[in-house]
Amino acid sequence: MTQDCSYNELHPLQVLDDSMEPEFPRDCIIVIEPSKVCAPGAYVIVNQGGERWFRQYVKDSEGRQKLIAVNPDYPEIPLENGKFKIEGVIVQRNVRRKIKHYNPYQPDNSIEVN
Repeated sequence: MTQDCSYNELHPLQVLDDSMEPEFPRDCIIVIEPSKVCAPGAYVIVNQGGERWFRQYVKDSEGRQKLIAVNPDYPEIPLENGKFKIEGVIVQRNVRRKIKHYNPYQPDNSIEVN
């Protein structure tokens, strides 16, 4: 019997809106690493109430958790303990062949590769 490990594999998605601009422009490709944990400041895919969100994970000094869009035209999304699930973290962005890597396990540690 073999076990399927595909749930652990990196996978790409295309950004379809402007909610994360300018860091993630519309139509850029992001690479997601399946994970249930991240550091504050990481870009994540979160499932809350059956809806998936691509946002930046923030935890304030009082322990409140929320998702924020890079584009200030979009509202922040409060997260309630036990009512959301981190599905993956963004580890790479590709914009017209310019690649940028992100370390989702350390606050705001990104690396640009030309």
